Amino acid sequence: MIKNKRMLVFSAHAGDFVWRAGGTIAKYISEGAEVSLVVFSFGVRGESNDLWKAEGQTTENVKKIREKEALEAADILGLKNVEFWDFEDYPIYFDRERLDRIIVKIREFQPDIILTHDSRDAFNPDHDNTNKAVFQASVAANSAGALYDGLKSTKQMRLFGFEPHQTEISGYVPGSFVDITSTYNQKVSAMKCFQAQPHLIEYYTQRAFMRGNHARRISGVNAYKYAESFSNFFPVVGEELY
Repeated sequence: MIKNKRMLVFSAHAGDFVWRAGGTIAKYISEGAEVSLVVFSFGVRGESNDLWKAEGQTTENVKKIREKEALEAADILGLKNVEFWDFEDYPIYFDRERLDRIIVKIREFQPDIILTHDSRDAFNPDHDNTNKAVFQASVAANSAGALYDGLKSTKQMRLFGFEPHQTEISGYVPGSFVDITSTYNQKVSAMKCFQAQPHLIEYYTQRAFMRGNHARRISGVNAYKYAESFSNFFPVVGEELY
């Protein structure tokens, strides 16, 4: 059941959450989940090449554009709880202070599910660093002996990794598929907000179609037209095989 689930999303850059999980985020929100998003970096240095073609462009202006795009996309997905932490990108580094900030966020939100980047992106170490930092923080958040201003430790949550852009080159293997047929149009509209990376719009439109094909083939449910895939940090546990 999606209703009343708590999903926490950690996105390395301003657009990552839309390209890789926009349909899933919108679906969870539409079906009654509470979703919160943390964007670590606006992606000024490495994710905004088209914006830097403008004469006289500045770092602060690029940040404003990227924030505006991300907020417009989030609104289309129904996502209201968004935080921008404004870390410098390319590379994003996570020291103890930043890890502690992630731990506090996880404990404050008490998620059932965390979405973030997969463990390997062949062309983007920011995504790898984000994966490692979020995983480390989730482990500490679960530990009663890690004390943070009286914040209650978390129970073990489910963690899932975004599908990276260069899937096969990165050695990515899907672990879970989510049908996003009902929210596909929202995802496409949200992607169109990111004029800094127009080449990704067509790519992820095609990816949703392809993953929909996989979802139909694996499940036998012909109603699944579009899907997103994620890696599983942990095996699925239940009282039966499913």
